[in-house]
Amino acid sequence: MSDLWGALEERVSPDALAWVRESVAAIEADPGAVRTRFPMAGRKAGRAPLDPDASPDDVHAWTVDDAARALLLVALGDGVEAELADLYRFGDAAERRGLLRALPYLPVGDRAMGIVDDAIRTNDTRLVAAALGPYATAHLDDAAYDQAVLKCVFIGVPIAPLDGLPARATAETARMLAAFVHERVAAGRDVPAEVWGVIDRHPPAEELAAIDAERGSEFADRREAAERALAHHHQGGVA
Repeated sequence: MSDLWGALEERVSPDALAWVRESVAAIEADPGAVRTRFPMAGRKAGRAPLDPDASPDDVHAWTVDDAARALLLVALGDGVEAELADLYRFGDAAERRGLLRALPYLPVGDRAMGIVDDAIRTNDTRLVAAALGPYATAHLDDAAYDQAVLKCVFIGVPIAPLDGLPARATAETARMLAAFVHERVAAGRDVPAEVWGVIDRHPPAEELAAIDAERGSEFADRREAAERALAHHHQGGVA
């Protein structure tokens, strides 16, 4: 946790840092205190990106309140599991995001996967991005991980920064993404160039041929979409 403390020390005011330290001590003394302290983190510690160089629009970037909430949850020790479900259930989007980011630091094994699954089912891009951190990488099976990656592409969450990529990409991941590219091209729509960095790890011949065949479509929008998609492909996409 020293990395989070260090980042907060560099990023927040002395008063905000003092509040986080005092809250950690309060929770260590009385675990029930997390129920009031956890929702207050944004107001007391701040909501700016934890990395001063990160864009506020970057759905993968930690915020100051994410870090503060992670530290509050760590303060619960082995008692954290008893609090997670209600903190997530009754929390707003920022509280849920902070909880999800904290999971790799918590002694919960795979028992918080229900929370991760719920977050992935939403269309909240920040929540989905937070859910797909190191904890999900370690515990999602291949089929669920593939579906989560496809969900990201569908709702506009950049996949290049995902913790599990490209290492967890399988032939099925590549096939599903290539099939999605073909579906978009057939609708005359564009796809993010970064998908090729995953597809090209296990090139699916049938799906790639189908995309290429769209260049000969009788419909101009499909031909043009295919040309744009394949131009990104030939440029290497995003590895």
